[in-house]
Amino acid sequence: MTERLYYQDPYIQHFTSQILKQGADENGAYVVLQETAFYPTGGGQPCDIGTLNHAQVTRVEEIEGEIRHYTSEALSGTVTGQIDWSRRFDHMQQHAGQHILSAAFAEKFGIPTISFHLGRDSSTIDLQIEELSQETVLAAEELANEIVFNNIPIEVRWMNEEEANTLPLRKKPKVTENIRIVMIKNFDYSGCGGTHPNRTGEVGAIKIVDWQRHKGHVRLTFLCGWRSIRTLQEKQTIVKDVVRLLNSKERDVASKLANLIETQKELEKSLRESHEQLLAHEANTLSRTARIHPNGKLIAAISHHSISDLAKMSAMLTQDSEAIVLLVTQTDDKIQCICACGQSIEQNMNEVLKSVLPLINGKGGGNAKSARGGGEASISAEDLLEQLIIKVSS
Repeated sequence: MTERLYYQDPYIQHFTSQILKQGADENGAYVVLQETAFYPTGGGQPCDIGTLNHAQVTRVEEIEGEIRHYTSEALSGTVTGQIDWSRRFDHMQQHAGQHILSAAFAEKFGIPTISFHLGRDSSTIDLQIEELSQETVLAAEELANEIVFNNIPIEVRWMNEEEANTLPLRKKPKVTENIRIVMIKNFDYSGCGGTHPNRTGEVGAIKIVDWQRHKGHVRLTFLCGWRSIRTLQEKQTIVKDVVRLLNSKERDVASKLANLIETQKELEKSLRESHEQLLAHEANTLSRTARIHPNGKLIAAISHHSISDLAKMSAMLTQDSEAIVLLVTQTDDKIQCICACGQSIEQNMNEVLKSVLPLINGKGGGNAKSARGGGEASISAEDLLEQLIIKVSS
């Protein structure tokens, strides 16, 4: 079996080893080493990456008792490993931070953690509770950060089930031998196979950024250490930009934005009302162009409006039960039309539309009283309108 250097010292960044085996599986080509400092995926913690000689180690998995290092090129003999330390230390901060945060919820409120996921940008824990108040979240976060600032040693011990049972374990281990216990004295004792820093102070600030219901529990998202700092920097940059754009003090940003949003809503409402009035005015103008037709009053026109606006105008015009409305609009290489009629008109508008769609390689449909469609501008808007007029006149 491969000797696990990351358990001897999680701060090892360089090592030399012999290749014991080469192979390939569904994940690609891999090597198995005599010893390794690369942590394999497991226990909610992603694997380490880095290099073996000049080959990139893109993935590390423990499969069938082997720690498989998947590399970008073939290797043989003796290799020198280099861990991506920034990634490893980030995982150490997040994993230890999870222990502290989970223990804070358990210690202060009796809320157990049922799962943990360490993501690329943030981490989550699922808490065995259906609702979580802001007061509870802030109190647990404060306790967690107290543990960080007290810079308590984080100790790791291997023990059997009997020894483990003498400790106030937060969760019962799944194994009975070679149990690895991560201990924060007088605060948290947990069975864990992940990598952790030597003291809680190295975890850095713990910040809960979100929580929401998830499958009957609460999923809580948090950041630790450098992730907290980077996120604070990003948010501070955003706040400074908003303050500058609003010409406001930071504490007044929320109220000023609320006022702007309310003003925008009023302007949008006013704009919609004005637009509706414009459509009504144009529909009224078009109604005066109606021509006496054997089947009713024919209103045919080319418009610059969108198809949705044409639909609104046709609805206004067909309030006249004798109206037959044909409206066409064209934008660049697309042409669209509306065919509609009033209640007393017996002609089928869907059939009228379908008769001209082949001319524009188009699609569309509707019912006997209103239909719309569109296609390629292979003929002009004028020609399409003329064909529609011919169809309703035939």
